[in-house]
Amino acid sequence: MTSSHAPASGDDAGLAGRTVVVTGAGRGIGLAVVEAFLAAGSRVVAGSRKRTDALDALVEQGAELTVVEVDLGTREGPATLIAEAVAAHGGVDVLVNNVGAVRPRVDGFLGVTDEDWEWTLTLNLLSAVRATRAALPHLLTTGDGRIVTVSSVNARLPDPLVIDYGAAKAALTNFCKALSKEVGSQGVRVNTIGPGPVETALWQGAGGVADTVGRSRGVDPGEVARGAAQQSLTGRFTRPSEVADLVVFLASSRAANITGADFVIDGGLVESL
Repeated sequence: MTSSHAPASGDDAGLAGRTVVVTGAGRGIGLAVVEAFLAAGSRVVAGSRKRTDALDALVEQGAELTVVEVDLGTREGPATLIAEAVAAHGGVDVLVNNVGAVRPRVDGFLGVTDEDWEWTLTLNLLSAVRATRAALPHLLTTGDGRIVTVSSVNARLPDPLVIDYGAAKAALTNFCKALSKEVGSQGVRVNTIGPGPVETALWQGAGGVADTVGRSRGVDPGEVARGAAQQSLTGRFTRPSEVADLVVFLASSRAANITGADFVIDGGLVESL
């Protein structure tokens, strides 16, 4: 197996042999998270609506990876994914809630229908709630369970262009903080990560944020992306591997006393504390 991540020396991360479930694992941040956990020696169960060439390539290379085709936007999808992980490996040690999606609301708030709100809340909030509900009994059994949820900088940075997405991510971050208070004394750590714009198809691909906004304004999508990057102090988007490294750290034994925390990785985009 080849990967851009080096395995943790001596398994100082405590992740070798652990069963890790990753949602939204087919590309972007989710794929980078899968690769990072495999490099750390974990057994990974990847939930993706469709198999991707990248996931299949990892399997062909001999990675300890189980790919589950599942629609996480359905009521039963998240529980099905967890059940597959338990069937394959007998339990779950780490859950990474990563699946999510955004549609820029270029027509303003009045253009966002009930169906739009339901779609956004389902993918960005309820999918994680359902996966967590299914996985939690298994995480509690280990006495050392870990949940890392990929939220968004928009949880704390309201933007009318993504008004429903930001509301869903704020609710997601709040949910994880509340859960951390319930299960922390029972040996389950719960943390969130709030990325700013990331170099993925969600932002830069066809139909992504830059493309949608650019077409609505009659400007080049590349210009939209460059403008977004320039709002950060570093002047660039975050790389998926950088988010993945943070996910792995929070799931590792090196973060054993970190729970109920939210880590922003946005190049200094958010100015307030």
